Formats: sequence, structure tokens, C-alpha cells
Amino acid sequence: MRYAIVIEKAESNYSAYVPDLPGCVATGASLEEVESQIREAIEFHLEGLREDGVSIPQPASRVEYIGITA
Repeated sequence: MRYAIVIEKAESNYSAYVPDLPGCVATGASLEEVESQIREAIEFHLEGLREDGVSIPQPASRVEYIGITA
């Protein structure tokens, strides 16, 4: 499965979340670190859902970029 993630630059770090997995978030000092941390967070989140007997949500979010001329 491939889940869309959103990475945002904060003042001194990066944060990431998964729109299809509410509550699945991570932070890191660099892009590489936050990507690694969100990957681990997704795996941990899915493991918790399985243990709780909850259905794993199928990826449904779609990512697009819109070009704007200013």
C-alpha cells in the first residue's frame, strides 16, 4: 500500500502526517529524518489497528500540484 503523506516545514524542524490515517504524525530535524519517522509511524499505526481488530483504511487521498502564475 502507498499512503500519501504531507510534510510541512516548521520554524526549526519538519512535521508530517498521513491524511488517510488520522493521528499518524511524525517530526524530524531534516526532510530525511521526518520521512524516516513517518514511515515508522505508519508501520506502528497499522500494527496498532491490527492488534485492536480495526480495519486498516485503504489509501484514498490523492496528491496534486496546481501551477499558479503570479
